Amino acid sequence: MCDYSLHAVATRPAQVGETLITTTFRGTSTRGFASEREPEVAVCMLPGTELAFAENVKYDNRWIWTKAINFRVGKFGQIDPDVPHRHHDAIEFPDGSNVLVTQLCEGQRVTVLQLPVQQAAEHAHPAAHTPAPTSVSVD
Repeated sequence: MCDYSLHAVATRPAQVGETLITTTFRGTSTRGFASEREPEVAVCMLPGTELAFAENVKYDNRWIWTKAINFRVGKFGQIDPDVPHRHHDAIEFPDGSNVLVTQLCEGQRVTVLQLPVQQAAEHAHPAAHTPAPTSVSVD
């Protein structure tokens, strides 16, 4: 998913194995993930997408100080989905802490390790999720 504030930005789904970079999208104050080859396209993720950062994760609260978390792996998810008009996209770390994606410092490299099981299954077997044809009774 992509946060509500990215509705005016081109988007595409994440792919396993690709390396992304944290960035602020032009015309918004929102940070997210993009490919270096397509910096204007937000790469969206489903909750449960597993990520590996190249270095310990750095984030800020839009004030003066930058903080770091001593983790390089996390899982994409959402926090407070019932609260309207705020950012929900977040990374959950092994200790249970969360950092909003929009607070991640720009320029960090992250690799998509694994998509959620449901999405991975749909890509592997798209016909398996096609509804079965309706049966017709023969008299």
